[in-house]
Amino acid sequence: MKINKFMFIPLALTATAFGCAENTGKASDKTVTENRQKSEEPEKEAETGIKPIDTAAHNKKLVEIANGDTTGKWPVKKQPYPLAGAILPSKRIVAYYGNLYSKRMGALGEYAPKEMWTRLNKEVKAWEKADPSTPVQPALHYIAVVAQGDGGKDGKYRFRMPEKQIDSVLKIAEMGKAIVFLDIQVALSTIQAELPLLEKYLKLPHVHLGIDPEFSMKGGNKPGSKIGTFDAADINYCSGYLAKLVKENGLPPKVFVIHRFTKKMVTNYQNIKLRPEVQMVMHMDGWGEPDLKYGTYRHFIYSEPVQFTGFKLFYKNDLKKAPHRLLTPAELVKLKPKPVYIQYQ
Repeated sequence: MKINKFMFIPLALTATAFGCAENTGKASDKTVTENRQKSEEPEKEAETGIKPIDTAAHNKKLVEIANGDTTGKWPVKKQPYPLAGAILPSKRIVAYYGNLYSKRMGALGEYAPKEMWTRLNKEVKAWEKADPSTPVQPALHYIAVVAQGDGGKDGKYRFRMPEKQIDSVLKIAEMGKAIVFLDIQVALSTIQAELPLLEKYLKLPHVHLGIDPEFSMKGGNKPGSKIGTFDAADINYCSGYLAKLVKENGLPPKVFVIHRFTKKMVTNYQNIKLRPEVQMVMHMDGWGEPDLKYGTYRHFIYSEPVQFTGFKLFYKNDLKKAPHRLLTPAELVKLKPKPVYIQYQ
């Protein structure tokens, strides 16, 4: 099933306009991880004030978000317990997505900061009402590396946002006590070349990562001409990089969002490795009418489980076809599994 997705590359960037990995570790690995965590947790809490994870509550929440699934896919088996300070699954993340250079790439950038926060806080309250058992963590999801129609000097068809723009997003996030995601569209570059350039920001405890396979053009095509792809090896590189930062800098776990709305956008999903330092979200990123979005979630997110799930809502593109409406929080909390990351564009 194919689902369209909105893409706009701003003219200001000299561009054009145009969706369970089983953890391969053995059960004994999980036991070792748990024992190590238990021995380190009291010392960690004393140093940071961060409470260690309540494993019983964590297990209960995983069952809750599986939402009665009886297939055995959810909750994902053999996933490691996260380190202290983990956001998921005890909270749901609700994010505004976009880029400060463009009003057409998403709500983040379309509205002035105060108005944006008024709108995002309204969505936060709607989610808290729909699922009172799950507190909401607001977030800003900023496209820090943007695929574009111009190849640039190196022919890689991507534009790296200047640090002053990323710094601006961090300041806007402070207004609403939000976490921040930095999103990467590699185009004809590679994730191995782009991710390390954001390390300065990813060392901050409230900054997390997103990657967009749609714009990973491994075949050399221009971004926007076809849908790109990432392999499990690329995803494992990212999670390994994040895990290293977490361990070396004493950080809480990083949330790692992978956009997806087709099967080929993520290959060899069963080889994706789960780590206690990283919380992985496979995010349904397609636009369209409700039935089409439900189908995309079922075929490409539910049927190939990794760890946690996300769901994207488009204020404009989801309204293009009948019934011309957005899915509501009350509808989305009925999904199996419940998405714990929600993004608005």
